[in-house]
Amino acid sequence: MIQLERLSVTYPGGVQALQSVSLNFNPGQFTVILGASGSGKSTLLRCLNGLIQPTAGLITVEGERKLNEPKVLHQYRQRTGMIFQHHQLIARQTALQNVLTGRLAYHSTLRSFFPLPKADKYIALECLDRVGLLSKALVRVDNLSGGQQQRVGIARALAQQPRLIIADEPVSSLDPASSHKIISFLRQICQEDGIAAIMSLHQVDLAKAYADRIVGISQGNVVFDGSAADIDEYQLNYIYDTLGKPKERQKMVKK
Repeated sequence: MIQLERLSVTYPGGVQALQSVSLNFNPGQFTVILGASGSGKSTLLRCLNGLIQPTAGLITVEGERKLNEPKVLHQYRQRTGMIFQHHQLIARQTALQNVLTGRLAYHSTLRSFFPLPKADKYIALECLDRVGLLSKALVRVDNLSGGQQQRVGIARALAQQPRLIIADEPVSSLDPASSHKIISFLRQICQEDGIAAIMSLHQVDLAKAYADRIVGISQGNVVFDGSAADIDEYQLNYIYDTLGKPKERQKMVKK
């Protein structure tokens, strides 16, 4: 589905966030990216949604389509849902109005200035129902709890009818019980709809409980790539030990 070939990102000042990363992400797979702060997780996700252009390397989707081509990027983003760490909702608007923004990619800029068709509203209401918030459809999101706001964010992503969902630390601001509920919601929906998910997390317990696959990143290098059942304390020490040597830690990657 998505192939990263020797992807590198160097920021101004010479900070190398990613170093020759090569990964394949498959349809329907629930992948969690683990790593310490500054390891390169967010940079990787921003490359995957086209917000950052890599310094070197290539991203291809569906085999031959290069993500740096404008037409390919537009079509890719149309079917890629984003879930953000801090919700990125419009506080003064209702849950329904926020979810409807997930339909804007299917309309022209001019059309977006007018009320969206009833078909879009039905899609948005169905998405709210799937995350258990249909009864809150007409409630302003600033009157919802943090967990409910994140579920609105999930519903907005689902309204795009995505093939891929990218989530950057989606539960970092939530308590453990709410975090499990959000990831469980997302995992179940992705399984039901065959949606691939790629998310970064700090919580190792969530990764081990819900991921099909875990990718560990340290100092811009992939140092682990395997199933949740394969990861143990030894591998976690390599992922989170910033003093280790990346070349040595490459041995932990499972091909």
